[in-house]
Amino acid sequence: MGERGSAAEEEQEQATILPFAPPGKVAGEAMDARDLREQLRMIEAILFASSEPVSEKALRERMPDGIDFDALMAELQQAYAGRGVNVVRIGGNWAFRTADDLGFLLQNEAVETRKLSRAALEVLATVAYHQPVTRAEVEEVRGVATSKGTLDVLLETGWVKMRGRRKTPGRPVTYGTTDAFLDHFGLAELRDLPGLDELKGAGLLQGRLPANFQIPVPDGVDDLAEDEDPFTPDDLEELGLLPPTGGDEDGE
Repeated sequence: MGERGSAAEEEQEQATILPFAPPGKVAGEAMDARDLREQLRMIEAILFASSEPVSEKALRERMPDGIDFDALMAELQQAYAGRGVNVVRIGGNWAFRTADDLGFLLQNEAVETRKLSRAALEVLATVAYHQPVTRAEVEEVRGVATSKGTLDVLLETGWVKMRGRRKTPGRPVTYGTTDAFLDHFGLAELRDLPGLDELKGAGLLQGRLPANFQIPVPDGVDDLAEDEDPFTPDDLEELGLLPPTGGDEDGE
């Protein structure tokens, strides 16, 4: 009786140590449970303190060596699955976000920004589904010219970025979406973009579509493609991508 009572006490102690753990953990893993709880608390603290999504690389660098990072994040996601805030992956980053079904509570607090024009929305969709894509390729898909101002607006929103230069004559700039785009539209990765059936269901594709019409699926890789070159310092200067340089009061 004494031994059974001791085992029960150890199991109860472990449940207190690790509230996220599923039932069935053996009492001998109590120390591991303490370590896991501390690791979960560490990630919670980092994500909570950051105003921006935190990269997976930054999280791994701050955690002890030898941890199972993927399992740890899955555990944390499960722990917050039914709460008012969820732990979500945004591209290669992690963040706390309001649960989808509670978003209406924050509508009155949201800052209304200027709405994108139809042309800007079309360009954004083209970039999202066809990236990496050049301005000429965007125009080919849409069938109309794309003004520089439209691309500038999307660059200013932070949803579109310049990726590199295409390895073709003229070395045109290639464009792609950003993690801010994924975050705004609630996507973990580009593969989560709506497919053909979803777009039809939302009424965004109407009428008779061409035979064999398909929605392209981006590969979701942020690295440059084989037909892209990275920007050179001269490119960065020409495109205005270099940070401003500081000077003294005399402007020297």
